[in-house]
Amino acid sequence: MSAERLAAIDRVVTRGLSAGGYPGAAVVIGRRGAAVYQKGFGRLDWLTASPRVRPDRTIYDLASLTKVVGTTMAAMILFDEGRLDLDAPVNRYLPEFGGGWKDMVTVRMLLTHQSGLPAGRDLWRLAKDAHHAKAIVLTTPLAYKPGTRVLYSDLGADVLGWVVEAIAGQGLDRFLQERVFAPLGMNDTFFRPAPALRSRIAPTEVSPPRGYPLRGEVHDENAWALGGVAGHAGLFSTATDLSIFAQMMLNRGEYGGVRIVSDSVVDYFTRRVPGADTRALGWDTSDGEGSAGVFLGERAYGHTGYTGTSLWIDPEREMFVILLTNRVHAPRARRPARVIADVRADIADLAALAVTDGEVVPHMPTALRSDRAVGWRPPVRKARTAARQPATRTSASKIARPGAATRPKTAAVKR
Repeated sequence: MSAERLAAIDRVVTRGLSAGGYPGAAVVIGRRGAAVYQKGFGRLDWLTASPRVRPDRTIYDLASLTKVVGTTMAAMILFDEGRLDLDAPVNRYLPEFGGGWKDMVTVRMLLTHQSGLPAGRDLWRLAKDAHHAKAIVLTTPLAYKPGTRVLYSDLGADVLGWVVEAIAGQGLDRFLQERVFAPLGMNDTFFRPAPALRSRIAPTEVSPPRGYPLRGEVHDENAWALGGVAGHAGLFSTATDLSIFAQMMLNRGEYGGVRIVSDSVVDYFTRRVPGADTRALGWDTSDGEGSAGVFLGERAYGHTGYTGTSLWIDPEREMFVILLTNRVHAPRARRPARVIADVRADIADLAALAVTDGEVVPHMPTALRSDRAVGWRPPVRKARTAARQPATRTSASKIARPGAATRPKTAAVKR
């Protein structure tokens, strides 16, 4: 691999940091069983006294990476053991999920986001407790006839998580700990982190509906309403731990002499499903754009998380690309979503472009997305905010921090 091209990742991540897109980031690139690039940038939050990010130590809220690292992985194991039938109706495992079109919904449809369930609901507004939140999800009417379209759905992932629990006879968190994380030595991967780990966890929302800054609690309000363990969100991990998981997937189900799932099941679940857009079973696939960039192979698969996380695995190059940030923590950029989107894609592209042992080595683009910074706009500056109010003599402690204002929550999907 080209060390010069890998080194360009430093510039990309630093540009996003300087633009105020996130206070810190952890990046790991792995190829053929080795970490060829592993680095932390910035700090856990915007304070200069905050600890610096370390890929092996800083714990991030993975958001929707939970769907693949957690829920889909659990489904793969149960399918491998013959305990989960992908074409069985969901109500075989969850009798309370039924009636009308729901009787047509299969486990496979949950995995490909073709169940007909809507993207989400404001459980955090509606539910009295976790049991009530689960009941709301299970009784949610379908938005369309199952199998007729693809609609990315957090609710579908939640239902899949409860299917896993019904078959396994234990909680999703405990099943994953016993069957995946502990065997692989992923000691910093879990739901509901212990309070003692708080100093290592990157904070997320500053002013959420819960009324206090979040650090060590799941950022997603619906996952919180479900008790912190949900099929769509809730996992925390480090970049180094995720690199173990990614290498296990590249090894087609095995790592360090421990087999988690059979090679044929890995192949089956990560292959694009006809008629499901870019979706595989649980996983998304590279389509030459988006967070996977344009240079990853056609067989590449992965996922993103709303908090600023992404994981891409390219079997053709025997390579994985991991980026973890907390871009939802008081971002100083005007459009932090635009910043993280460009940084994700640039890192994936640079990793692919750094591979020099192929028959053809592509030319480097003259400018990366983060170089052009289209739509990023300058960061908000506190000094300007204060300067506009000379007559009020407002103390510095009362000036709102950029990004700290409460934002209205909706049922929009948090990818």
